[in-house]
Amino acid sequence: MIVEDIIKSHIVDIVKELYPDVPEHPVQIQKTRKEFEGDYTLVIFPFLKWSRKSPEQTAKDLGYSLLKRLDIIDSINVVKGFLNIKLKPSFWLGKLAEFTHPHKGVENDTAPCRKEESPITERKRFMVEYSSPNTNKPLHLGHIRNILLGWSVSNILEACGHEVIKVNLVNDRGIHICKSMVAWLNFGNGETPELARKKGDHLVGDYYVKFDKEYKSQIKEFVSKGLEQTEAENNAPVFVEAREMLRKWEAKDPETIALWAKMNGWVYEGFNETYSKLGVSFDKTYYESNTWVLGKKIVEEGLSKGIFFKKEDGSVWIDLTDEGLDQKLLLRSDGTSVYMTQDLGTAEQRFDEYKFDKLIYVVGNEQNYHFQVLKLILLKLGYQWSDNIYHLSYGMVELPEGKMKSREGTVVDADDLIEEMIRTAREVSEELGKLNEMTDEEADNIVNMIGLGALKYFILKVDPKKTMLFNPKESIDFNGNTASFIQYTHARIKSVLRKNEGTSFVEELDKATPDSKELELIKLIETFPETVQLAGENFSPALIANYIYDLAKEYNQFYHDYPILKEENIANRNMRLALSYQVAEILKKGMFLLGINVPDKM
Repeated sequence: MIVEDIIKSHIVDIVKELYPDVPEHPVQIQKTRKEFEGDYTLVIFPFLKWSRKSPEQTAKDLGYSLLKRLDIIDSINVVKGFLNIKLKPSFWLGKLAEFTHPHKGVENDTAPCRKEESPITERKRFMVEYSSPNTNKPLHLGHIRNILLGWSVSNILEACGHEVIKVNLVNDRGIHICKSMVAWLNFGNGETPELARKKGDHLVGDYYVKFDKEYKSQIKEFVSKGLEQTEAENNAPVFVEAREMLRKWEAKDPETIALWAKMNGWVYEGFNETYSKLGVSFDKTYYESNTWVLGKKIVEEGLSKGIFFKKEDGSVWIDLTDEGLDQKLLLRSDGTSVYMTQDLGTAEQRFDEYKFDKLIYVVGNEQNYHFQVLKLILLKLGYQWSDNIYHLSYGMVELPEGKMKSREGTVVDADDLIEEMIRTAREVSEELGKLNEMTDEEADNIVNMIGLGALKYFILKVDPKKTMLFNPKESIDFNGNTASFIQYTHARIKSVLRKNEGTSFVEELDKATPDSKELELIKLIETFPETVQLAGENFSPALIANYIYDLAKEYNQFYHDYPILKEENIANRNMRLALSYQVAEILKKGMFLLGINVPDKM
């Protein structure tokens, strides 16, 4: 049982003894604010009705009773309606010894807490969807935020003890896919990734950009001849060709299907290479080309039940105006499906297969309305599990130069960005002498670790809900709130521990005399499981990122102010080694949850 729960249980008993008439009431305990002395604070105001005393006297009554019951309490102090509780240094030293026991701090153990202190009461099955790319372009910076969020949230939920199914939904059909296909047919001359010496997703993306340029050119020509803008857009030859290609694809035209399979195959190979670079994977990949048919079936059933309605042109809609929304298209007039159609089919298939407790969609905030409508439609169709759908909405990633546009080819390509980050990591590391005395292989491993770590941490340290500005130049800094700083701190600690190899530091910890700064570091260590639990509840890797930065920062101050290996008092030396060991373990575990590796040497 964690200390907070121990204190709570005793306070509940004390309240029952002092105030027999008090009904069951939640005890409010929180961490003591830094400006006050104490570790935990009890809110007194809820008990005043039954104590019939001042807040100060009520706090004293409860506090003195608690002192008699719990020998781990060092002192109490009262500030207005709050009882501040300070625990004995011996208690915190005991915690440190417990953390550092060889069997409870084993290498490569990425769980944030011991099984007997599991932060959850019920193991649930989560399905997390992330990446969800279109097969008409390569992955870009926006996808990277999506992928890193999904991967990290999955790691965190697993660390909390839940079952997690990591899934990808590939948008491999639709008018946008047909645009790349039309452009390749018209302008490709049989070009392949091998001939072009390009990754397949890059090659297909080039043709998506070519389509847009040709489309705009044809629209401009039509408008110059007197057509209205909308009419020009609908009748531009390449767009008409793309629309016809989609119709043929849905009709399973052999030639269209063959071209689609070939170009998508190029893209899948490219995607897998990028996923491998980022160190992420999926338990299952869904394809819209498989789920859209099920979606159409669901729409037809909804139409027969009167949940949906058909307009004169044959298109199918749902009217959500009574819910404060609008009318939503489900099938076009030519019978082709839209995103909502296939999302309905995919959701049903996933629930049938996995019976998830929670389905998390990691998708940008521009799709907030879409998921609001999706949940509502599923509920109207009678799927009660629709309440278990959660949209992890995140803000867009912007650059110092402004927003990205796929059609115009102005996106920041994921592969190019990864290469740039690794190149920058090498330049900075060489300049600071971090690669001195390393073999070429060791140096390559380190710069890859630093470059990818910088990218991942810079993105994940920002609250998912916020729009963020990504500046690669700021992400690699060995002295700021960066992965590089945390990685260097881990390597620094490992260097200290190597110098102590062969000597145990778990003995005599109870004889140490920690001062206030050392105690604060132990207390910060103790909050790691709680931080992971909070991150899991809020689906926010940023909570862990900023926690481990604070931990690394506090440790570096400690390292600067206190001798470790040169400390003559054996008990204090062992305590500082134990502190160092445990900080390194948590930095490693915390960074693992963010999908980042840490080096032992740097």
